[in-house]
Amino acid sequence: MSTGRPGHGEIDAGAEAPSRSARTGHGAPVRSSTTGPNGPHRATSPVTNNGPLEGKVAFVAGASRGIGAAIAETLAQQGAAVAVAARSEESGRVAGTIHEVAARIEAAGGRALAVPCDVTREGSVREAVSATVAEFGGIDILVANAGVLWLGPVESTPLKRWQLCLDVNLTGVFLVTREVIPHIRARGGGALIAVTTTGVNMTDRGSNAYWVSKAAAERLYLGLAADLRPDNIAVNCLSPSRVVLTEGWRASGGGDIPAEMVEPPETMGRAAALLAAQNATGITGTIQRSESLLATR
Repeated sequence: MSTGRPGHGEIDAGAEAPSRSARTGHGAPVRSSTTGPNGPHRATSPVTNNGPLEGKVAFVAGASRGIGAAIAETLAQQGAAVAVAARSEESGRVAGTIHEVAARIEAAGGRALAVPCDVTREGSVREAVSATVAEFGGIDILVANAGVLWLGPVESTPLKRWQLCLDVNLTGVFLVTREVIPHIRARGGGALIAVTTTGVNMTDRGSNAYWVSKAAAERLYLGLAADLRPDNIAVNCLSPSRVVLTEGWRASGGGDIPAEMVEPPETMGRAAALLAAQNATGITGTIQRSESLLATR
C-alpha cells in the first residue's frame, strides 16, 4: 500500500502488525465459529464447486484482517483449503482475528484452519506450517502478507522501528518461505506470493523503513523464481495498485483518501488467486500490481 508520500507513525497495513508488547506467537491451531466484538464483517462469497484452486492448500501469513483476510477468503472461495495464520487470536486495538476469518470461510462452505503464527520467530513459523500440513496433508500455495508500516523519514526513525520493519517485512517473509518450500516441492510445484508495495519504486519521494524492507523482499522473491523454476514453483510479488483502507489504517487515524485512489481489498484477493493458480510454466519471476494484473485476464 502506498499513500503517495511518506507519512509518520506506525500503521498496520492490513497485514499482521506485532504489538508493542512482548511477542508470543504460541497456542494451538483451532477451528473457530465465533464472531468478533467489533461489529459485523463482510460475508465471504460461497465456495465455488470445482473452482480453479480445488484440492490445493494455501498458507496465508498475516491473514487476520485487511488484505490478508481478503486473500484468504478469496482462495477459499475458489476451492483451496486455507491456513489463516497470524498473531491475532483476540481482538485488540485493531479489529480482526484469525478465528473470525476462519469462521467466515467455514460459514461459506470452505475449509479453514486458524493457525497462530509470529513470522519473526522461527519456532512459531515451524509450528504453524507443521500444523497446516498435519491438518490438510501438504501445502501448495504461500501468501507472505504479514507486515508492518513505518513511513517516517529515516532521520527521525528510531532503531527499534527500523528493526521491526526488517524483522517482519523481510525476515518474516524469509522464514515462512524457507519453511514452506520443501512442502510445495513435495507436491510437484505450486506458488509463492509476497505482498509488497508500489512505494518501492517511489525513490523520488524519499526513503523509509517500510519501502526499504519491501524492496528487499522483492529482491528475495525475484531471485527465488530462478532458484525454484526446476521445482515447478512460481514465485511472484503482488501489491495493490491503489490504497487499500484496512482496519489498521482506520485504527491508526489514517487521513482521508480521495475515492479515486481507493482500491477494495477484494481486488487483491482476486489478483492473488490468479497468481496462486500458477506454477513455473506460467507467470513467475514478476512484480505485479493488482488492477493491472487483472486487466490482462
